[in-house]
Amino acid sequence: MDYLLLGVGVILIIVGILGCVLPIIPGPPISFVGILILHYTRFADYSSGFLWIAAGLAALVTILDYIVPIWGTKKFGGSKAGMWGATIGMIVGMIFMGPLGLILGPLIGAIIGESIKGAERKDAIKAGFGAFVGFLLGIGMKLAVSIYITWHFFKPVGVYIKELF
Repeated sequence: MDYLLLGVGVILIIVGILGCVLPIIPGPPISFVGILILHYTRFADYSSGFLWIAAGLAALVTILDYIVPIWGTKKFGGSKAGMWGATIGMIVGMIFMGPLGLILGPLIGAIIGESIKGAERKDAIKAGFGAFVGFLLGIGMKLAVSIYITWHFFKPVGVYIKELF
């Protein structure tokens, strides 16, 4: 049963990392569920303090992920159209440009979104850049927490495997 839970945990950790860059999947909370599952195996025994901190960090960055892009867009004079454009641009960019679409898609999408709203070209580019910066900050925060959780996931598993050999 421990190996089944370990396998489920590994899948959740991978999906959690992917969820940091895919807008529909809540990456850090899924990563946290992965480490929580590992806690109930013989491979790891986390303190309740660590689990509460990890849960708090996962929840915090998930909430901030909605706030930071809005802040970035507004800081650079953009609107909700720029935010929607950045999100749609990332999805379309990933489909047609692969990994490069994660970088260029939000920027181009935000500029298009602001242009459709009627913003001047210069203002659309500025707001698009703000949406892009906010979007990347959100991804960075989520990745930082999910990687932190991933490290704590694999650390005891590695020690356990090392002891077997």
